[in-house]
Amino acid sequence: MKLLLVEDEPALRAVLLESLRPGGYVVEVAADFAQAYEKIKLYRYDCVLLDLTLPDGNGLDLVRALKADNSPAGVLIFTARDTLEDRIAGLDLGADDYLVKPFHLSELNARLRAIIRRRQFQGQHHIVFRDLLVWPDQAEVLVRGEPLTLTRKEYDLLLYLLANPDRVLTKEAIAEHLCGDAVDAADSFDFIYTHFKNLRKKLQEKGADNYIRTMYGVGYKLSSE
Repeated sequence: MKLLLVEDEPALRAVLLESLRPGGYVVEVAADFAQAYEKIKLYRYDCVLLDLTLPDGNGLDLVRALKADNSPAGVLIFTARDTLEDRIAGLDLGADDYLVKPFHLSELNARLRAIIRRRQFQGQHHIVFRDLLVWPDQAEVLVRGEPLTLTRKEYDLLLYLLANPDRVLTKEAIAEHLCGDAVDAADSFDFIYTHFKNLRKKLQEKGADNYIRTMYGVGYKLSSE
């Protein structure tokens, strides 16, 4: 899962990053409104976590921009502004949740997981796809009841496919999802082929059907048929 963290206070930003990254998320950061606005226009995120009070703008305007672009990203607002009017304004604009500072990091992570489940997996704690059973909160994958050991990138790739069944995903979209904006420095997308090759091999060794399709010249698709 790829996140954008929008927070101007360096110390809090560092604490939040330290809390989020062990969850396996690809986390990009923006320290002000201008950086955040540029990123949401250029890149696709699974969830945007944002402070409302930024040095050069209002975080609510970022929510408006996401909704105007029909972004599928979830939105989790965290802020010291705890008036009822602020909470209502954020939720009415389309934010998924609202946390008032100070908050416990465990609660932030729990609310984030809940948003991702609602947005991508119909609120389910587990995902069933053909002969796969996946528990995202534990990063656990079973194939026909047998545990499957994956690298972090292989697991992220599988979860991205499961969130987009029967959709053709371009190599560019997959690379951006796995690497964030660091993909801009990549010379090629050959590393995607390696991840797919290894993922397919591990699935087939456990007896899974071959449901990852290569769409030549375009990308890949997880087929439900």
